[in-house]
Amino acid sequence: MQRQVPQVIFKTRVRNDAIEGDNPFEWKDLSTDEIFKGKRVVLFALPGAFTPTCSTSHLPRYEELYEEFKNLGVDSVICLSVNDAFTMYQWGKHQGAENVFLLPDGNGEFSRKMGMLVDKSNLGFGMRSWRYSMVVDDGEIEQMFVEPDYGDNCPTDPFEVSDADTMLKYLKSKASAQAA
Repeated sequence: MQRQVPQVIFKTRVRNDAIEGDNPFEWKDLSTDEIFKGKRVVLFALPGAFTPTCSTSHLPRYEELYEEFKNLGVDSVICLSVNDAFTMYQWGKHQGAENVFLLPDGNGEFSRKMGMLVDKSNLGFGMRSWRYSMVVDDGEIEQMFVEPDYGDNCPTDPFEVSDADTMLKYLKSKASAQAA
């Protein structure tokens, strides 16, 4: 497993209250360093916005446990998907996501450099991120949970270890070990 997160630039859309009208958003390039440098971050990646498991379980549970992650020293919780910024924004609105930052990996560059970009053409998805979660401390990957059966055209969508409860259990055990 690589130890450092890859260096990429994410194309994001951010709210700018100085812009009037129906679309108060502007493009913002966000670097890996801006996301991870000097921070402890929980990132979970999933195949796609608006997909069943991602929408009913994966994102909602991380959103629900957000304060517990913060209380365990996590600076931010990020959901990454190989979707464009517009799709991620609309999905976040639809989900009522207020705490988890939805990060678009529109070109799949981060996912590819992580070794997590897979071909899901058998499901009509094209290239997508494999489902995983990780704790990143100042740009260094501390722990990673990768779903089983990793590979192109996997006929299933495993959801066993990248969930919020597995991550919370890991963070709590790490905190207990450091306190001892």
